[in-house]
Amino acid sequence: MNHDLELLLKLQVIDYDIGELERSKEYLPDMMENLTREINETKTKLETTKEELSKAQVKQKSLELELKTKEADLQKYQQKMMSIKTNKEYDALVAEIDAIKEAISSGETELLETIERVSELEKDVATLEEKTVSVEDSNTKQLSILQEKIDSIGDKMTDIQDSRGEIMGQIPKRTMSVYERVRRGKGGQAVVPVKKRACGACFKALTPKKVQEVKRADRIYTCENCGAIIYWDESISD
Repeated sequence: MNHDLELLLKLQVIDYDIGELERSKEYLPDMMENLTREINETKTKLETTKEELSKAQVKQKSLELELKTKEADLQKYQQKMMSIKTNKEYDALVAEIDAIKEAISSGETELLETIERVSELEKDVATLEEKTVSVEDSNTKQLSILQEKIDSIGDKMTDIQDSRGEIMGQIPKRTMSVYERVRRGKGGQAVVPVKKRACGACFKALTPKKVQEVKRADRIYTCENCGAIIYWDESISD
């Protein structure tokens, strides 16, 4: 294989790695933000559920107290029935007793519903506490790994740029100019193998003469259709 072509292939691998590092600088912070958001959302959900549980428990105690008061009033009115002397007093007392009984019945229904709600919320809190611990533990570990990757990007970029500079210094300027122009135009893929006697980039069939020229590998050849730098690879080109 042509020496310059070998250098271009190495350079293309380096440029791909540089592109990956550049992309990492963009998507890693987004990943970290998503992980942090998940932790905060889980904690917020837990706190909200705990607050709801606390309110439900307060309501339960309040309803229980109200029922005890109403039951005490009912007993008092029922005892008072023994001392009633007139029909008018009797009718008024019966109305009071009926109203209290209705209030007690309604209160008991509301209390049962509240007790059920408290039970549900207690289960929800237990589940969310477990989930919060799990999410925080898992996401914190991932955040640490991602932060290490971000911190290492600068050093990796410096090393890889140094390697790129060394290789560039060995490639003729004219060849580098072709490579850079094609790489910018094709989004990074500048050097491609011939595949089934066609350009590996645009898949345009090559003429028999062009195929023979590329096989000789005596210099750098480009696709006449798309401009990509093409080379012959026995394992996939024939």
